[in-house]
Amino acid sequence: MKLKLNFSQILIAFFLISGFSNAQSTSKNDVYVDDEGIMRWSGNDEEVHGFGVNYSAPFAHAYRSAQKKDLDIKAEIDKDIYHFTRLGFDLYRLHVWDTEISDEKGNLLENENLETFDYLLSELKKQDINFVITPIAYWGNGWPEPDEDTPGFSNKYGKEKSLTNPEAIKAQQNYLEQFLNHVNPYTGIAYKDEPNLIAFEVSNEPHHRGKPNEVKDFINKMVAAMRKTGTEKPIFYNVSHSVQLAETYFTSNIQGGTFQWYPTGLGFQKELEGNLLPNVNDYNIPFNDVIERNKKAKLVYEFDAADVNKSYMYPAMARSFREAGIQIATHFAYDPTFLAYANTEYNTHYMNLNYTPHKALALMIVSRIFHEVPMREDLGTYPENLEFDNFKISYEGDVATYNSENSFIYTNSNNISPKSKSKLEKIAGHGNSELVKYDGKGAYFLDKLEEGIWRLEVMPDPILIQNPFGSNSLDKTVSIISWKENKMELNLTNLPENFQITGLNDGNATELNANKKSFKIAPGTYLLKSPVKDFDVDSYNNDWNFKIRDFEAKESTVDKTYMIHESAKSISEDSKLNIKATIVSNENIEKVQAWFQNGNIYESVELKADNNYDYNAEVPENLIKNGFLNYRIIVSTGENEFTFPGGVEGSPSDWDYHSGDQYEVRVLKKNTPVSIFNPATDSDNMVIGWSPKNNLIPLNENEAEFQVKIDSIFKEDAENTNAEPIYDYSFRYNFQKKIANRDLNGREKLVIHARALGDTSEKLQVALVMNNGVSFGKTIDLTTDVREIEIDLSELKPVKTVTLPRPYPGFLPYYFDHSFSGELQLENMESIQFSIGPGLKEENYQKPHSIGIRQVTIE
Repeated sequence: MKLKLNFSQILIAFFLISGFSNAQSTSKNDVYVDDEGIMRWSGNDEEVHGFGVNYSAPFAHAYRSAQKKDLDIKAEIDKDIYHFTRLGFDLYRLHVWDTEISDEKGNLLENENLETFDYLLSELKKQDINFVITPIAYWGNGWPEPDEDTPGFSNKYGKEKSLTNPEAIKAQQNYLEQFLNHVNPYTGIAYKDEPNLIAFEVSNEPHHRGKPNEVKDFINKMVAAMRKTGTEKPIFYNVSHSVQLAETYFTSNIQGGTFQWYPTGLGFQKELEGNLLPNVNDYNIPFNDVIERNKKAKLVYEFDAADVNKSYMYPAMARSFREAGIQIATHFAYDPTFLAYANTEYNTHYMNLNYTPHKALALMIVSRIFHEVPMREDLGTYPENLEFDNFKISYEGDVATYNSENSFIYTNSNNISPKSKSKLEKIAGHGNSELVKYDGKGAYFLDKLEEGIWRLEVMPDPILIQNPFGSNSLDKTVSIISWKENKMELNLTNLPENFQITGLNDGNATELNANKKSFKIAPGTYLLKSPVKDFDVDSYNNDWNFKIRDFEAKESTVDKTYMIHESAKSISEDSKLNIKATIVSNENIEKVQAWFQNGNIYESVELKADNNYDYNAEVPENLIKNGFLNYRIIVSTGENEFTFPGGVEGSPSDWDYHSGDQYEVRVLKKNTPVSIFNPATDSDNMVIGWSPKNNLIPLNENEAEFQVKIDSIFKEDAENTNAEPIYDYSFRYNFQKKIANRDLNGREKLVIHARALGDTSEKLQVALVMNNGVSFGKTIDLTTDVREIEIDLSELKPVKTVTLPRPYPGFLPYYFDHSFSGELQLENMESIQFSIGPGLKEENYQKPHSIGIRQVTIE
């Protein structure tokens, strides 16, 4: 009789024979939820801490894309896991695409997706990274592509029917039982027993619409199917949707609730501008008393500051989570490196150490917050809550820092003094600091091995060349990676000026000495040591989850000459104007020039290099006269010339140069009104809740009217039907770029050109919002005729700031609560907020309202 074993069975047999399974299963203990609703490790009763990311390489778009690119998905996973370890992550979460690994009856399909997921979990386990697994997603597997015809029950029933249809419920019970009993062939351990698995979340965002008794019955059936396997893991349920059912959720047989936070909404399609810290001031759970009364735990399964390419938001969100009693959290979502060049997986999010180093380092700081900041500690109200414990957050300069006795981590250039230079053991950063001066654009890590000896790891330079949050494609590159030698200078107390630098990673043969602590360095891993010290690299024992010679980074993708430059919108006459450009090329750049024209005046100027990529030049004063300033930038690489905008090969001096594109700046008289909202040019960047009747109507070739038409100023939230109504419809435009080069001295009034669109007058509150999120405004009356309404700036008084875009979930605060008590500071204003609601009589709340805005200026 021949015994036939498949790959999974062979691996399981190996683990059982070797004893690996038992050794691994006893290395950790299960988590339990105590009588106060806190998750603890059963082995020592210590509070569970954890932070990490969602990462979906084994499934859906990511998996298919790896196949299209003929990549080894497991090798790609290995690269990303290495970066998880460098960033200090110790938690992983994913909603599994059940539709890919189940049939319509809920039978588990042991296919390539599940096998790849098993591999991912086993590799995370090796790095001591724990998991929270959500077995049911209810999603199709297409996004951002069309869904495939998958075999799973989710494909047959969809989310809504899966919550109510008896056959769908049976399928889910069957699936959950089989999923938990599934033995990972790489570890020999069933999911239900996996020591690194902290908890299960039943399903992803179920959106219940049924009656409380029906919902509770559904939840308890799911829990019972999971408990049937014998698992003792805590079981969580998503409670941030349909929150009117909070009592139902927390009196069911779950051990805790899961939450998410998208404080800047989702899908703006471009980067949101301005200070968004007001949106993350407080994670207020209105039904928290229900949770505490029932002694349940809380975790965050997803969060992100979507459509924001800044770092400062993440530590602020983590702070608010800890204040709200959240124990563990995972960011959504870490882009697989092989996809991050295009950001196709979730275009409203963007996170990867190679491509967004400042944001990735912010998550490294967030991990420290979840491990060090006590739960439920009151850390104050904005702006006092921007400094707490070892952490500091700054909107100005987009800087977040972790500054302890032995570690210094920062997301961007800063002048913060480390607490103790002599005691530092770990430095991670991006940009410049008192410790590191670096001309490159990637992240770097410094780890002290012993006195006078450090390990340096340098990532390559990412250059963002297109909007990463727009309509993306595998054929569209939004960011490129450049490998160059960049200048670095280290100011570490225990390294002499001539310390030695030796390459460690494969293929890195670097051998050099620093010159007064300065040197040029390419991406890689290096040993830095005093010349008088001896050190055997290969015998060094460390407690890291990576080896001393390890290095992973995306290879160079620079295939031509790129330039990133945004011209000023307008400028006041006789003021100064500096033009800046970031240029990267696969050829050596020899010269960069700007060719200017204002009327009949022509002039050229050379842009000087600040480093390998950044160039700048001052525009000649004689050109900044009333009129249109037009210019092109010519990049010379020796054999070739490229003219921007457009990157057209050749120069305007060539006889056959054919491009007429130019950059254009309006040079205005000093006393010209400062436009802060012009619908014709600005309405696409308006942050506004969707309404099908809102529209932009052209008036003539240069003017338009932004029309807002709503049926009422309050609409019940299906996810929070018990919420107290807030009768307000607000929208906002950020005008920072419009006023960046304008002279605001002597401006005294706000002028609004607007009208009511219906048969009656309307009330509109107009407010200027400062860069600290505080608003000063006034309610005006609009008639059916277009009027020019003047408001003296002295008439603007403190009004409520609406958190825009509206955060998700919708139960979060509508208005920004702050402690600022100062006056309006014109030089610090950055946006204008329009509100329909203030000043209205109660009988008009639920009536239609319509207004038209044509122009807003400061004069």
